[in-house]
Amino acid sequence: MLSGFEYAENQFKKYGFELTEKQYDLFDKYADFLVKYNENVNLTAITEPDEILLKHFIDSCLILKYINIPENSTLIDVGTGAGFPSVPLKIMRPDIEITLLDSLNKRIVFLEKLCGILCIDAEFIHGRAEDIAKDLKYRESFDFVCARAVANMSLLSELCIPFAKYAGNFISMKGPSEDIDSGRLAISTLGGAISKIYEYNLESDSRKIIHVIKISHTPSKYPRTSSQIKRKPL
Repeated sequence: MLSGFEYAENQFKKYGFELTEKQYDLFDKYADFLVKYNENVNLTAITEPDEILLKHFIDSCLILKYINIPENSTLIDVGTGAGFPSVPLKIMRPDIEITLLDSLNKRIVFLEKLCGILCIDAEFIHGRAEDIAKDLKYRESFDFVCARAVANMSLLSELCIPFAKYAGNFISMKGPSEDIDSGRLAISTLGGAISKIYEYNLESDSRKIIHVIKISHTPSKYPRTSSQIKRKPL
């Protein structure tokens, strides 16, 4: 499905990564299954092999370039969709323990089948983040929380930061036009603080990674219900 090992290896190398043949084989199977499954279930608008490689796989892995993720860290991917960025991270770093959360069961079914094909261990959760974050099994229990979503920083922070343990991390992957400042009050209210904003280019496209550190516990009333969040954003 992808354009050959040497091509993929060179593309990864441009962004500072060494790609093994085993990793390439997993990404190739991932791309093939994604495109075939996407014919019946809408998972992504990106279906060209080179674009999947760059805009899904490499972009997901760039978290590892900017953020230090210690060995055997736990990571929850909120609103994971087709598994980005968590599954590519797992391919590059098998030691990371990933949990995949999505509100649509059809995406969870896809991810369960995908991880079976790739022989990847993961936990799958079908539910809304604002509900699951109230569950004591998951609340403030992860080293890293990540989201590669189009929602604004205020909303994303309320949905994601409650999952991060004290001194844990929230990583948000955003486009160039995102207004990060509008989310600062929400981040602070929820117990976080922006550590750094990393800006990079994915060929001609600009991207940002916002790294938030959890510096205090999230007040128990957060996250609120979706209707409350929409009615009065932080």
